Amino acid sequence: MNKTLHTYQYLGSLALESGSSISDFKLAYTTIGALSEKKDNVVWIFHAMTANSDPSDWWPEMVGDGKFFDPSRYFIICVNMPGSCYGSVNPLDNNPSTGKPFLREFPFFTPVDMAKAYDQLRISLGIDEIYLGIGGSMGGQQLLAWASLQPSLFKYLVPIATNAFHSPWGKAFNASQRMCIEADHTWYQDRPDAGMEGMKVARSIALISYRHYDTYGKTQEDVDKAIEHTRSESYQKYQGEKLAKRFNALSYYFLTKSMDSHHLGRGVLEAEQILERIHSKTLVIGISSDLLFPVSEQRFLAKHIPGAAIEVMESMYGHDGFLIETRQLNTLLLKFINEQ
Repeated sequence: MNKTLHTYQYLGSLALESGSSISDFKLAYTTIGALSEKKDNVVWIFHAMTANSDPSDWWPEMVGDGKFFDPSRYFIICVNMPGSCYGSVNPLDNNPSTGKPFLREFPFFTPVDMAKAYDQLRISLGIDEIYLGIGGSMGGQQLLAWASLQPSLFKYLVPIATNAFHSPWGKAFNASQRMCIEADHTWYQDRPDAGMEGMKVARSIALISYRHYDTYGKTQEDVDKAIEHTRSESYQKYQGEKLAKRFNALSYYFLTKSMDSHHLGRGVLEAEQILERIHSKTLVIGISSDLLFPVSEQRFLAKHIPGAAIEVMESMYGHDGFLIETRQLNTLLLKFINEQ
């Protein structure tokens, strides 16, 4: 499998929706496969909040030799979203205007800002059309933001377990996670590991929103009917420690703000009108047990994107089902592409 990690350097200033701007920043991205002579085989995959730019790493059943996204057929691109600590510009990088790390002064990107940054990379690669764009959760937010800015860029569009604007429910989960980080006494110290203990607690809150009542009932039941030190408690602590080994609280904090800022209807037009401009052949996919991005949000997308189809995957895994139910997802994608 021909896989390469690249760094794209954007030179200039990018105005952000927040009113701030950022200059001369980098985007880390992974390419898998080769671009065809006609440049008509591009698949752009958008990762979820704490993943990296290598989809064969976090979506191995979907990306790789002989898989649905086979590099012998497609030129696969995935960009590490700005703010993340996997190579793109993030709070630990130096601010060009001060020469010191951004830390808590990082100018966070909205999904629209991210899409504008990715478009500069697209232009630099000489790509005029993207065959298929796909992303789940926060990755789907970026995908929809880009498609709304350039309604004819993607031939096929597959947003999964995502929305047109982030809900008050989702924002409440993210706000609670940020409060955990802010309550860590190290958060206001100028150090790269600030807020890490708080992030561990934040992650445990996130896991509850990513999963479902039935998920915990099936996977964390105390068969010995323990009085204390339950499996659920151990699992929550484990997930926090696991994330702390590969992520940092500064990135986590700002990426939750990025997710909260998602709203396709910010500006003159409402979200419904923005979605109605999209020309791509679209399959919207929801997950039956998703508590964080419920199916009603995907039905809203399918209702307002012209000609869009919708499918709902049955799963007990909640929001994380888009990473787990790959057999169902593969079947739905094959059907969608073959029927066009």
